[in-house]
Amino acid sequence: MDLLTADEMREMDRQTIESFGLPARILMENAGRGATRVLMSYFPDLRHYCVGVAAGRGNNGGDGFVLARYLFQHHIDVKVYLLTDSAKLQGHAAENFDLLAKLGVPVVELPDEESFSRHRSEMAHKQIWVDAILGTGLSSEVKGYFKAVIEFINSANRPVLSVDIPSGLHADTGQPCGICIAAKMTATFAFPKIGHIQLPGADYTGRLHVVDIGIPPYIAQKTAPGQHLLDYENIRERIAPRPSDMHKGGAGHLLVVAGAPGKTGAAAMSAISAMRAGAGLVTLGIPKNLNPVLEPQVMEPMTIGLPETAAGGLSDKAADPILDLLSDKRCLALGPGIGTDPATARLVHRLIQESQVPVVVDADGLNNLATEPDILINSCSPVILTPHPGEMARLIGAFPKEVQADRVGCARRFAESYNVHLVLKGARTVIAHPDGHVHINPTGNPGMASGGMGDVLTGLISGFISQGYSPEEAAQIGVFLHGAAADGVSESMGAFGYTASDVMRQIPTTIKNLMTGEILPAHDLQRIPKQERP
Repeated sequence: MDLLTADEMREMDRQTIESFGLPARILMENAGRGATRVLMSYFPDLRHYCVGVAAGRGNNGGDGFVLARYLFQHHIDVKVYLLTDSAKLQGHAAENFDLLAKLGVPVVELPDEESFSRHRSEMAHKQIWVDAILGTGLSSEVKGYFKAVIEFINSANRPVLSVDIPSGLHADTGQPCGICIAAKMTATFAFPKIGHIQLPGADYTGRLHVVDIGIPPYIAQKTAPGQHLLDYENIRERIAPRPSDMHKGGAGHLLVVAGAPGKTGAAAMSAISAMRAGAGLVTLGIPKNLNPVLEPQVMEPMTIGLPETAAGGLSDKAADPILDLLSDKRCLALGPGIGTDPATARLVHRLIQESQVPVVVDADGLNNLATEPDILINSCSPVILTPHPGEMARLIGAFPKEVQADRVGCARRFAESYNVHLVLKGARTVIAHPDGHVHINPTGNPGMASGGMGDVLTGLISGFISQGYSPEEAAQIGVFLHGAAADGVSESMGAFGYTASDVMRQIPTTIKNLMTGEILPAHDLQRIPKQERP
């Protein structure tokens, strides 16, 4: 499913109006009518409620006027609270506002805080609110009068339908612009926006409904949105069934370079997770001193001891043996638990630059890379980075809160600049590719906030690359299955307290359920926007 930026949505509207010839007023009519249908589907007995429509002066307000008209014609008790002087309305918003008077729809003009204060007690009795104050074009902080109105609606603790986007929510980042309407449901138009899906925007959005307003498919394709929501059907189609004569060599051989004293679990989980993803063979390259420790931890993966530092970590002298080992491998997983000794950092840098197979870099591999990220530009093979926000911040020399403020933009810029595939982990993981396309993952849950989850993901992605999937496909499939496996564990074990090993063991079952169409637990259905007919 495509996700749009505010600019992409404006371009689709423009082309629909100018080149296709569908008038803007018809688009507004379809939007308001579709939003009405969403509200009435939630409240079949809506005639028993008093509905307030808070409307601004722009097109978002115009959509609200259309909705109010339809509610009134359905004999529903509705009143419009216009948060400006009606004389300031323009275009189709003004035209639809004039229709309210012709029908006798009750309207109160509240152009300032003084008039708003006089009507607060009346407004407090509204049982349902429609938010049509600010649209998707908002980029600055909400202050003053509109802030006071949004605070009032939120404090009323009534169900709210937001029209297109909750007022105050940034459409491109999912961040509140100072303050934001907390909606129970949102009726957006044509396509979801990034802000509806990314957190915390998804929490403000509530249940998202996508209303078809008449934009032709060819215009949507021509606009070519650069953001996409991963979904079950898309991932299912990408996982190829195995031929009946498949053998372990055909399923690929992966080399995992990982581990340091005190961090053997990271190495073991990455290797085992790759096998649970379907890799035919896995060799685990570790410091020599850890071989007796790790051999009992991993049954199926093979181990090989490599040159080590005085402290017991991997040495840069391991580079040549590792590069030799890669001659018959399809992928290199690099970084889980390897530490940040200067000699280890030199090893990481050389392997990223000289590996002839795709490299998946995680954990300490990323921390070592952060000292010289420019080496990515000279890499011989595709590189997949899997940072959490803290590691991402170190890569770009920023603070984690800056990364979180624009996850999609941050991931996209880095992937394009350094020609890498970047998996920015966290709630609603972002997967950015060198061509600028970005995918957002809807699976996963808060119980994944536990050590070792990243090691499992590293094994999943590298395991799929080893089977012959492209780095782009492997990143998307691995991230989706990682979250879906955790969702399955959460369903059976509880919301939290499960471990990365529990998720690792769930992977084959999750793959089976995905391929047989049995992977849609009820709580996950809420993550996928619902499409509404016009």
